[in-house]
Amino acid sequence: MTNPIEHRGPEGANFWWRARWIAIAAILVLPFLAMQWTDEVAWTAADFAVAGILLVGANILYELAARRMADRKYRIIVGSVIVAAVLIIWAEGAVGIF
Repeated sequence: MTNPIEHRGPEGANFWWRARWIAIAAILVLPFLAMQWTDEVAWTAADFAVAGILLVGANILYELAARRMADRKYRIIVGSVIVAAVLIIWAEGAVGIF
């Protein structure tokens, strides 16, 4: 079985891998920066830890699933489902349900 990431070329795979990790870092930095200018954002260390675990876990789950799929359509579907699940969990956590 060949690795589907190799079919995209090293530049394409490396770009998207980096883009996902940079997006996770940016999502976690935004609340930290907002806390410097306003009192309306008040994240604790636990909030950052939960958000980090959620985002990193979702990214790792996507990477594991995408490596097993050669078809781009299936990777897009899996990625969309993972993003939807993360958004639902994030929204539920934001209102205090979790």
